[in-house]
Amino acid sequence: MRTEILARLRALLGDQGALTGADGVPRALPDTVESMAQVCHVAHAEGWKVRVEGEGSWLPPDAPADLAVSTRALDQVLEVSPSDLTATAQGGVRMEALRRRLAEHELWLPIDPPGRPDRTLGSVLATATPGPLRLGSGAVRDYVLGCSVATGDGRIVRAGGKVMKNVAGYDLTRLQVGGFGAFGIITEAHLKLRAVPRADVTLLVRGQRDDLTASARAAMEAGVPCAALELFSPALAADADWVLAARIMGSDGAVAADVRRLRAAAPRSWAPLDAEASASFWSQAARGVIGMPVSVRFGVLADGLDELLDLVTRDLSEGLITAGAGGGLRWSGTATPERLRTLRRLLAEREIPMTLERAPWELRRELGHFGAYREGVSQLVSGLRDAFDPGHTLNVALDGAGA
Repeated sequence: MRTEILARLRALLGDQGALTGADGVPRALPDTVESMAQVCHVAHAEGWKVRVEGEGSWLPPDAPADLAVSTRALDQVLEVSPSDLTATAQGGVRMEALRRRLAEHELWLPIDPPGRPDRTLGSVLATATPGPLRLGSGAVRDYVLGCSVATGDGRIVRAGGKVMKNVAGYDLTRLQVGGFGAFGIITEAHLKLRAVPRADVTLLVRGQRDDLTASARAAMEAGVPCAALELFSPALAADADWVLAARIMGSDGAVAADVRRLRAAAPRSWAPLDAEASASFWSQAARGVIGMPVSVRFGVLADGLDELLDLVTRDLSEGLITAGAGGGLRWSGTATPERLRTLRRLLAEREIPMTLERAPWELRRELGHFGAYREGVSQLVSGLRDAFDPGHTLNVALDGAGA
């Protein structure tokens, strides 16, 4: 069967667009939105199960499949519009390549997802994985004006627009961002940008965990406009103590004033980093989580952070933890399905959402990315999946087999 699939792919995409991976699974590398849709159409018609892959550096490319579809050939930044503060890029473009291209125009996409710089834009959008900048910049989906998607049965769906004034059907875009690829393959995205800030300062303070969370709350209550205010466990910070990092961006004068406000609101021994050390610190923190096989994200308000930290470290382990003062905690480590399932149920009683961001396939299949839905939601999600992927061609574990 694999030989037949490879032959069909080569007839459709040419020899450069089809190959056999190291695991023996045929791989398609379409280089246009239309050819991506054609591959999905054939897979749907033939009943092939499809696994979607980017660079494979975040979500493991290990879901069972008859065919792996890669976005690596969709790796171009198609347009940058400085006057509109927008850009259009393909789903397979690497985040570092996108950053460099935007920097040529002194522009910036203010999201800092965990993982390596070679993560693809499609991976970041499909999983909606936020980084510390979410505090000051907002969620990943806030920067997606529109997108083009190849559905599981081979249709091309275009949602939203290229600029804010033309955005329509935005809810459909929001469905795709954070859908883990269950509703289609993101092939292009129209992005909202910002100008690169003139000043970018990072300050660190080390100490006991609860002392640092108290300092973070004090800074938040005083209204210090931090771009990021993030707590790191010793293992993730590569330090003997917990570390609280404050990142402040803006004009030179505004940043200097905000640093003074931070020191006044949370009077501790804040140590500023130079530009090189700052870039290295945030990069290492982003890469650190992929040193463990499982990453889980929890949604929590600042006043519930200490309790959540206690629950996570008790029921899992301290592991690698990064927690934002404005809400949200990510834990990375090793855990069994039983432990994660028990914690998820415990947190559901407290209305704390838990998302399985990355894990080996067997754990994803067992738990699902989101677990069991609230009453009435499961039927809605099933209906949406049927609409965008009628044959369930795309092998994605949203709710899991035993969630």
